[in-house]
Amino acid sequence: MTDVSGLSIAILGGTGDQGKGLARRFALAGHEVLIGSRSAERAQEAAASIGPNVRGAANADVAAEAGIVIVAVPYEGHRALLESLRGELAGKIVVDCVNPLGFDKQGAYALPVEEGSAAQQAAAVLPDSRVVAAFHHVSAVVLLDPAVEKVDLDVLVLGDDREATDLVQALADVIPGVRGVYGGRLRNAHQIEALTANLISVNRRYKAHAGIRITDV
Repeated sequence: MTDVSGLSIAILGGTGDQGKGLARRFALAGHEVLIGSRSAERAQEAAASIGPNVRGAANADVAAEAGIVIVAVPYEGHRALLESLRGELAGKIVVDCVNPLGFDKQGAYALPVEEGSAAQQAAAVLPDSRVVAAFHHVSAVVLLDPAVEKVDLDVLVLGDDREATDLVQALADVIPGVRGVYGGRLRNAHQIEALTANLISVNRRYKAHAGIRITDV
């Protein structure tokens, strides 16, 4: 088992619900969490709302400081943000959990991405980083709910670097109830991101916060 104790985690886009939810769970597990935002003040406000072990600062500052960086920004700002942080993210494991989705009267649907997926776009923009795709299907509502002690789902982890995917699987495991499961190479990230649209449909129909479990593993 990969040891992730003492690992500091930056979350770019940490002022949104998904970022704050992940920050809360990692902080509860004892990790130092750095919330990033275009506005340092907004990041600090978000950090204060989460509790101990969480600090906020500008995206560039947290990206440079942390041991691992999670990207949880809206897809429309994904490429531009990563391009602006190429230097700060060089040599780091970058975990992309961005889902390129559109919404219309029929519900959510997957958007086409020139590189194939948001994770592959990140890898193209960040050639000196070790990009991993993970945490796409974790409900922000569940992560933020103090009544939920265990989060009932598996996190699919994809990437081309075995050491990096092992570390991210171990990081997923620190959230009670969650299990990190290797899900293939980065080229397979598209269907993982797109599956989020199906889960949104499930959640709307059944008024749930559905996750995924992999059997026989």
